[in-house]
Amino acid sequence: MSIRNKAGVMLAILLFAGATLGQTPDVKPERIRGDIVSFQGDILTVHRRSGDTVSIEVKPDVGVSALKAISLSDVKAGSYVGAAAISSDDGKMTAVSLLVFPEGARGTNEGHFPYDFGAKSTMTNANVDNTVVTANNGRELKLSYKGGTKVVTVPENAPIVTFAPATRADLTAGKKVFVLTTPTKGGVFEAHVLLVEKDGVVPPI
Repeated sequence: MSIRNKAGVMLAILLFAGATLGQTPDVKPERIRGDIVSFQGDILTVHRRSGDTVSIEVKPDVGVSALKAISLSDVKAGSYVGAAAISSDDGKMTAVSLLVFPEGARGTNEGHFPYDFGAKSTMTNANVDNTVVTANNGRELKLSYKGGTKVVTVPENAPIVTFAPATRADLTAGKKVFVLTTPTKGGVFEAHVLLVEKDGVVPPI
């Protein structure tokens, strides 16, 4: 398996999991999104969207990855995807972003569950059942997972991405990041997965 695919599989395992990442059961993973202030030694300082600034320890064995933009035509029947979406009052799902996983990550964290993009936000990790269907309300994908199916509308402006390589050298001030972390007793977060903006593609998850 290539380094890129290994990174994709690891991200698939951790990004959307409710797992405790080997910590005690009451320590939950926390997703941190924001702009890099600095990266010195193993400490990444991030100004979060919420307005505060936090310190994150990025140990040497923590991989750094990026995402690259693709088009909806690259999503085929049988692709395994993660669809972050917002549901309307009538239950219709509109994608906020669509992430295409590498083949080696197929089936990881499969299902439909709440996400942290606000009220009525969800993540669906599932197989694409069909090629794109153009309906009255836009482009639709039918997603199938163990125990259910969902239909999600993919707007023209929804980012569609897949994994791309990155290194610690890409962790420069001003870049946007997505970091899956757990808090430590010292107030510094510990990074487990790190996605960094590269080539103008901001992590949309």
